[in-house]
Amino acid sequence: MEKAWNSSNRKVLFCNIITSFLLNLFLEYMERKSAAEVIRFIDERTFVFLYNMLIIFVSLSLVFLVKKKLFVWAAITGAWIMIGCANGYILTTRKTPFTAVDVILTRSILPVIRSYLKVWQITAAAVGIVCLVILLVSLYIYSPAARKSFDPRVNMSLFVLQMIVFGAITYVAVGRGMLISRFDNLIAGYHDYGVAYGFCVTAIDTGIDRPIDYSSEKMESLGRRIDRRMEKKKSKSTAGGHMLVRTPNIIFVQLESFFDLTTVKKLHLSKDPLPNFHKLQQEVVSGYLKVPVYGAGTINTEFEVITGMNTRYFGTGEFPYRSVLQDHTCDSIAYWLQNLPYECSVIHNNNASFYDRDHVLANLGFDHFLTIENMNVTQTNEAGWAKDAVLTDVILDTMERTEDKDLIYAISVQGHGDYPDTPQEGRTIQVTGEGYDPSRLNQLSYYAEQTMEMDEFIGELISKLSESNEETIVVAYGDHLPGMDFTDQDLTSGSKYKTPFIIWDNFGYQARTKDKKPGDKEAYQIASMVFEEMGIRDGIINRFHQTMIPTKNYKKNHKLIQYDMLYGADFISRQAGITRESKKMDFCLRPIDISYILPGTDSYYVYGENFTPSSRVYVGGRAVRTRYLSRSLLRIPAGSLRNGDEVVIHQVSQTNENITLNTSEAFIWNK
Repeated sequence: MEKAWNSSNRKVLFCNIITSFLLNLFLEYMERKSAAEVIRFIDERTFVFLYNMLIIFVSLSLVFLVKKKLFVWAAITGAWIMIGCANGYILTTRKTPFTAVDVILTRSILPVIRSYLKVWQITAAAVGIVCLVILLVSLYIYSPAARKSFDPRVNMSLFVLQMIVFGAITYVAVGRGMLISRFDNLIAGYHDYGVAYGFCVTAIDTGIDRPIDYSSEKMESLGRRIDRRMEKKKSKSTAGGHMLVRTPNIIFVQLESFFDLTTVKKLHLSKDPLPNFHKLQQEVVSGYLKVPVYGAGTINTEFEVITGMNTRYFGTGEFPYRSVLQDHTCDSIAYWLQNLPYECSVIHNNNASFYDRDHVLANLGFDHFLTIENMNVTQTNEAGWAKDAVLTDVILDTMERTEDKDLIYAISVQGHGDYPDTPQEGRTIQVTGEGYDPSRLNQLSYYAEQTMEMDEFIGELISKLSESNEETIVVAYGDHLPGMDFTDQDLTSGSKYKTPFIIWDNFGYQARTKDKKPGDKEAYQIASMVFEEMGIRDGIINRFHQTMIPTKNYKKNHKLIQYDMLYGADFISRQAGITRESKKMDFCLRPIDISYILPGTDSYYVYGENFTPSSRVYVGGRAVRTRYLSRSLLRIPAGSLRNGDEVVIHQVSQTNENITLNTSEAFIWNK
């Protein structure tokens, strides 16, 4: 015992305690950007703050195991400082915190880093990293090494003792509910349980745990069981087991942060913000969708609807778009239709590269991805988001230009936060309520205006589709509630994880299902429910939901299939003879075209079609400064062109100019 508490170890212990405290303060300050908020966090969540300090302390305890103590202490301290800085910066750009997955994806970010940081920021970061490496190397070479006082066996015992104490505290804290083992909302998780704990949970809890009974025999048996139940279902539905397959246009409309403010208790609105949606709720199939996220995390609701998979089986706060789907295809509504005459498109009035949709959607089987970079957006709201009205024309244009039937997954953005908390002029809806402070009421008033315009978009879209001769079905729903701290008790629905949905059609779906009350549906079940009524039975996950929902082990088998497809050997797909290849997606249906180029006094003017503010002129493979003037006109500096130069228009990502989505045909410039 005396050896364990020698002078050197006492110094290390004292230093680690002080360092852990200071690092924890730094991490929480970078998360909250306010000293007052950090003090409030310490006061209200004292145990959580101390536990986060303990996590850092345990990481620093590695110092006990080495002779080069100063070097290891500096390396671990530097790592925590970098996590805090990265989290603070990322929260200002994407709103969701820095996670362990971001570390894994760092290599894919480096080629486009200039789109995120200014030159001076990149330079400063590079200089900082070089200085840090030099410092660590110098410390490793020149820092003194413990010799006489260093006893490996004693220090290992001390380290193991600390780990045992840490494990015991963790076990008791989770068991008593003082800590939670997973976050339904990553933003709230970091805010309520600390940055150190949140980051470690995202590092440890990833992917889908291998089920204990996973095997090729189990998956093949499950596949055969699904097939038998499907054949039995077919024989009951139609004579001879031949089911009529209906192939209408299928449109999913995912509405950003959309829900019904009139369902909030003790809140009063001067007018109904959703007259079209309320009317549809009375006339067509409607209900509540159980979504996996609250306040943020659109992408996980999207993943569940598109794939029929449950994100709760994944790691804490994990976004499959940013992990397994980076390099893995996945069963989806698009693949369910690959044997039918459908073209599959995603339409989004925001940038293409957010959440890496620009390449992930190809792994989900989509043919086209139409985004703001190729849209003529003329209206934005006060928060800077494109208004959803633009989606109507893009959806209708897609239906007109594609040769086959259409599966369209439209993703709205207008309802996105942040919501202004100051009074705004021109408000047509006044919001009042018991217990709400003025800034919150200002946010709610702004939000009500946005949902009213989103409601107008839904009304206009369905009105125009009603005039079409093509059979069409529309499934419209909110992706999650807005991040304005509603509780379950505030809502008549009884849960902040429920959003409203409606299903409209013009070919008789309602007549066949009018007596069916869908009630609350999981987001991962909604597509299969709709496809079943049209006789669309392809796709493993689709068939699973259509045949196995009533069974005892439904959730257990659902997890088995997800693990098999994404992390296992995909036995169930091989048994069914199903292969999935990533698609080569198009990013426009109206090609960009250069008609001619005219020289001016101090510029060249590029004339053509379908230009947008995301159009960039490339001459001989190099980008030149481009000014967007109109849908048919761009301007580039004088001196940009020489005889015989090849001119190409690149449509670049709105946030990552190094990402080219689509290009025009080459135009050869000659005077």
